[in-house]
Amino acid sequence: MGTITIVGLGPGDPADVTRAAWEALTTTPEVYARTREHPALAALPADVQVYTFDDVYTQAETFAEVYETIARRVLTLGERPEGVVYAVPGHPRVGEATTPRIEALAREAGLPVRVVEGISFVDAVCNAVHLDPLDGLTVYDAMLVASQHFPKVNTDQPLILGQLYSRDLASDVKLTLMAAYPPDHEVILVRRAGLPDVEVRRMPLYTLDRHAHFDHMTTLVVPPWPHPSSYESFQEVVHHLRSPEGCPWDRKQTHQTLRRYLLEETYEVLEALDRDDPQALKEELGDLLLQIGLHVAIAGEGNEFLLGDVIGHIVAKMIRRHPHVFGDVQVRDAEEVVRNWEAIKQAERRENGEADPFAGIPRALPALMRAAAVARRAGWSPETPPDLICSDRLEATTPEALGEALFWLAAWARHRDWDAEALLREAVERFIAQVRK
Repeated sequence: MGTITIVGLGPGDPADVTRAAWEALTTTPEVYARTREHPALAALPADVQVYTFDDVYTQAETFAEVYETIARRVLTLGERPEGVVYAVPGHPRVGEATTPRIEALAREAGLPVRVVEGISFVDAVCNAVHLDPLDGLTVYDAMLVASQHFPKVNTDQPLILGQLYSRDLASDVKLTLMAAYPPDHEVILVRRAGLPDVEVRRMPLYTLDRHAHFDHMTTLVVPPWPHPSSYESFQEVVHHLRSPEGCPWDRKQTHQTLRRYLLEETYEVLEALDRDDPQALKEELGDLLLQIGLHVAIAGEGNEFLLGDVIGHIVAKMIRRHPHVFGDVQVRDAEEVVRNWEAIKQAERRENGEADPFAGIPRALPALMRAAAVARRAGWSPETPPDLICSDRLEATTPEALGEALFWLAAWARHRDWDAEALLREAVERFIAQVRK
């Protein structure tokens, strides 16, 4: 049984192939390259026969199938007595999906694997755009970002997306990035990094897929926002405020002292929504986020929980409660989604030993909102309204009867999928406007 030798070809220029890699490539009669689209292969001696797996790219339907097929072929070649030398662009462990798969298959087969390092494309790209990766850098495969709905990146750090090989892929990447960056955010397209004829082009993000030239040596560099924009930067400010060298007022706050501010900021967000004012909403959401950040910081100081616990909890809950999105459950419409949601919540309450069907409905909710939540939890559909609702004579009513009528109205609004709290606020504002005339 032979050995699998995985060799990094470097970013492009044959002069950048390491001495160890050159020795591995030139002391074997044959080299199997993942793709022929690499300039260093042309510099190999004539007596070295180069085979490639380019045919797999045209036969497989997905890149996952491409990499799996290549990995299994390399494994078969490695089982020969002479083994196999397998060459990949850049560094075998940077942006190379076949390397970990080959290693996994080789472990199962008891086959040794040797990895010969090469200069990464990241090094060449950083040199082309004058970046120091130790200042902070995120590196992704462009296909991975294209498959996301929101980029998992720190927008206060430069982002490098490798192997942006086609205009279609660039279009998908652009749409994902525009969920986190403004459309006119300047991005940098780097082609043939590490070669004398390297191309560096700057453009607004929204024009990315209008560029004409994409190939496997095309990389996208996304500079950070011009001002702090990530949750990490936000948390740094919050924790600085709470630190010994921070603000005395912020340092003395507790979960309980912040209650009033959390409520105030929540209502200011609602007011911005009522005014349909995006600028005000942006600012008020920031103020509300500050309250969340302070509570998370205080909880961390008390060893209660960390930000990762908060985010992990809500992510798991959303995935669990959306089996029609993240699982194989089929739904017909939004109403069925709501029914499934309630059924999942009831199952969760049973698993947690909650016998009270109304557990978890906060008493501090505004009365109309609490009434609607109780009616929803009870599965109550209002039918015949109380006599008070249908009567023109309110003088003889009792406070209890009025309360029953208000509860019926809140439940009825919930049944119609209306927000009774918002409707009452709007009615009050209309009344104020009429009186002011």
